[in-house]
Amino acid sequence: MHLDLIQSLSLCGDVTTPNDDRAGSSARLAWVIDGATDLSPPGLLGAQGGAAWLAATADAAFAAGPGDDLGATCAQVFATVEARYAAQRQRAPEGAWELPRASFAAVQLVGDLLEVAWAADCAVLRATGDTVAWCTPAPDRARESAQAAALGPGVGATKLRTPAVLADRRAARARPGQKVLSVDAGESARAIETAGVAIAAGDDLLLMSDGMAALVDSYAAYDAAGLMAALRSRGLAALGGELRAIERSDAACTRYPRFKASDDATALWVRVGR
Repeated sequence: MHLDLIQSLSLCGDVTTPNDDRAGSSARLAWVIDGATDLSPPGLLGAQGGAAWLAATADAAFAAGPGDDLGATCAQVFATVEARYAAQRQRAPEGAWELPRASFAAVQLVGDLLEVAWAADCAVLRATGDTVAWCTPAPDRARESAQAAALGPGVGATKLRTPAVLADRRAARARPGQKVLSVDAGESARAIETAGVAIAAGDDLLLMSDGMAALVDSYAAYDAAGLMAALRSRGLAALGGELRAIERSDAACTRYPRFKASDDATALWVRVGR
């Protein structure tokens, strides 16, 4: 069996800011990466922001080719990220909050089994016939929404630019023990979670950054089955348009408390072929 690419979509949250998401696929492997928003100007890694740097570096490492299984593939990616960070870092980070980090999800076909690995809040949804289920934990940004709401109404409209919001996000980012893809290969390896799923030809897989998964959790526009049905009937472009329309209708970020009016939103739709 192999993976066929059906559609892909990646929307920046703001056209004045680089997109920190990446996604890609090959015959056996598919992945999505979401770099965590930078909390300072570029400088640690030169002119490129740390989030975009990490997403691009990890993306290139996944594209270099899969290992024998997904564990080996992820180990290769983590080692590449660590080595390139050591070689390209321009100075010491100002604090733990400045270290580049990302969430990711990846799937790899190993025989008749789909191996799944993830860290943080990227998500993978699978449809086999009429049965739809999450391969990763279901998206849940309730905690983040509560944190945004606690900082005051409409905090997302400031785009993390006020001192109070920036200080809050830096403190949250620096807390130890968070499960993310980082510039330390050992920490990344300890962070990932894995699962194995029996797979069949014709199954559809939807890999998403949390910006796209917001249709399910933050905005409650769909449940899992409804999202997959909409994907199959209308495609990713329509879903992306719907996502941005919801966000434009709440540009003040008061109905849906969040830290940015629109996040980068990326999705990859692949199908299992014989």
